[in-house]
Amino acid sequence: MDVLFIGLGQMGSSMADNLAAAGHQVTVWNRDRAKAEPFAARVAKVAADLATPARAVTVMTMP
Repeated sequence: MDVLFIGLGQMGSSMADNLAAAGHQVTVWNRDRAKAEPFAARVAKVAADLATPARAVTVMTMP
């Protein structure tokens, strides 16, 4: 499943980590891109904007 997480606070980052560990394709977006960058290395793709990934995912969530 392709999942987009909008917001990487305490809940969003944990949920994104868990879904990626379970084998799902995870894309993340955060208004502070510096906070999203660590996910690029270990978990997910980091979206530059919301329009493109929003059209391509199965599930979009804002924790």
